[in-house]
Amino acid sequence: MPKRLELPANDPRPRLYYPLYETALHRFAVWFFRRALRPFMDLRVHGVEHVPMSGAAIVTCNHLVDWDVFPLQLALPRMIYYMGKAELFQFPPLHWLFRQLGGFPVYRGERDRWALEHAHKILASGQMVAMFPEGTRSRGKGLAPARPGAARLALEAGCPVIVVAINGVQNLFKTFPRRAVVEVVIAPPIFPSEEDTPLSLTDKIMFTMAANLPPALRGVYAEHPAGWGQNA
Repeated sequence: MPKRLELPANDPRPRLYYPLYETALHRFAVWFFRRALRPFMDLRVHGVEHVPMSGAAIVTCNHLVDWDVFPLQLALPRMIYYMGKAELFQFPPLHWLFRQLGGFPVYRGERDRWALEHAHKILASGQMVAMFPEGTRSRGKGLAPARPGAARLALEAGCPVIVVAINGVQNLFKTFPRRAVVEVVIAPPIFPSEEDTPLSLTDKIMFTMAANLPPALRGVYAEHPAGWGQNA
């Protein structure tokens, strides 16, 4: 397993420009990938009406493979901004490309203050931040225990959480010439309450996500405590 990058002493990110609006390149990328993936993917989206058309929100999604972000963005009617592992941003041209597409680097394994502040800046501008609470790919083995970062960010920003469940993307390109069916289910927004803690809100997010996945992908969230969700 490659070693994770440590936060550099001379962090270049504060000196770089990260657009807080949809760039022309992002619009082109959505147009291009919608057409380029059509021969390989039958994208079926349920619940798109649950996505608010304006205002800050955090999008949470299960993480099956490296390219989950492609069907996730194609399924949503708004641009998403997303954290990517810092290892992907080391080559300057790629760093520029990811910035134009809404990505920003995070140094995993430690509390990355700049990444958290940038996520808050995105939300303050009325945009959506996408996060994968599991933190790593499950590769179809079911949901892994989630980290509370997305829930903590929602509580701090006072914004709703859009829970998305994706299934089928792990079969992309494997069934050609038949298109892989990729199901995307978007649940109604979860609005944090005054009683919520990062852990309790994380449970709400993950059990909602699990309920919209087939049993084989529910993992550690296959069974929730008795009475859970009765007041939701």
